[in-house]
Amino acid sequence: MYRNPNAYSAVPIGVVLRRTPGVTRWQKWSWSASAVLPGAGHADWRELRREGEAVEYHAATETLELHGADAEAYLHGLQSETPSVYVIMRAKSGDPPLEVVLVTASPYEAQDYTDSGEEIVEKVPMPPLLRSMVEDFVDQFYEEEAFVKRKRDKKRIDIVEDGIGDPRIGKAADIYASPAQLRRRVQ
Repeated sequence: MYRNPNAYSAVPIGVVLRRTPGVTRWQKWSWSASAVLPGAGHADWRELRREGEAVEYHAATETLELHGADAEAYLHGLQSETPSVYVIMRAKSGDPPLEVVLVTASPYEAQDYTDSGEEIVEKVPMPPLLRSMVEDFVDQFYEEEAFVKRKRDKKRIDIVEDGIGDPRIGKAADIYASPAQLRRRVQ
């Protein structure tokens, strides 16, 4: 339940992707989302750090949007062992090989993207600043729904009804009789 399903908050999030050498001869490079940068400016694959063959890029800056209707999902994500944001990427041909599609704090939305198999979903631990922002949003807009026990309907199931079945059958004993037996009785 939410106090205001139309509540909205947004913050720019920089996505840091790490490129390391692949472990097989079929894949030259292995890519992973290694960090997010709350409040980051515009970036387009700017190199941040290089350690041997491993390179980290500030690949893109996407807007993390928080909606009041998703407050329960954010709460679920915050209650996990490691609160995280999810970076959704799509492989593309050419250079750079990945396109950052979305950054979300909702584990439910991230799971929806894993269903198609088209996108790559990476779980990145939330920095403390971002975690406090999401916690404040949840505190402000999430309200636990009260449990309401379902009541049974008034239908009586202990009543036995006679005469249910095909009205063309004259006796209750004839209900399970085959049509051939019924014809012999009539003749």
